[in-house]
Amino acid sequence: MTDKHLKDHSVPASRYVAALRQCGVGHVVTVPDWVQLALHARLEAGEDGLALINTCNENQAVTVAAGLTLGGQRPVLVMQNQGFYNCVNTLRAVCLDARIPLVLMVGQFGREFDNLGQPATASRRTMVRLMEPLLDILGIAFHRLDATADLPCIEKAYAQAADTGNAVVVLVSAPLAWS
Repeated sequence: MTDKHLKDHSVPASRYVAALRQCGVGHVVTVPDWVQLALHARLEAGEDGLALINTCNENQAVTVAAGLTLGGQRPVLVMQNQGFYNCVNTLRAVCLDARIPLVLMVGQFGREFDNLGQPATASRRTMVRLMEPLLDILGIAFHRLDATADLPCIEKAYAQAADTGNAVVVLVSAPLAWS
C-alpha cells in the first residue's frame, strides 16, 4: 500500500473507537475481520465502556446483537463481507421481518488497493463487487467508510436503523490504521 493510499483510504482505529463511543455503542459483537484488525486489537487490549463479544459465527453475532438491542443496549456488529454473505437469512429474519434495528460494520475483505476510490462494483473480486447490489436487493441501506472524513456515516447509520427498524451496513473498504 502506498503512502497516498494510507492517507486517503485508511481510518485510524482510535478515531473509529471515538466514533463508536459518540454513538453510544457499548458492545462490539464480532467474528474477527482482517480489514478491521486494528479495531480488534484495541478492543482486546481493553477500551473502557466497550465490551468485546466474540462469537463463533456471523449468525450467532446477529442474534446476540439483536438480544442486546431488545435489552436496551446499543451494539455494533463487526464482520467481513464473507461472513455477511453467510448470515443473510438470519439478517432477513431478525432485521427485515422482526424489525430489529442493527448496525453492521462490514469489512470489504479482498478489495484491491487500486479499486479504492473507485466503485466497489468495479472490483475484480466477486465478494466485493456483489456486496452493494446485494444490499440494494435486500433493501438494506449502506454507507461507505473509505476515509476518516466518512466517520460521521456511523452516526447516520444508527439514526437510519432506528428510523427504519432495519439493518444498516457500513462498508469498511481499507484496513484500519494502527493508531
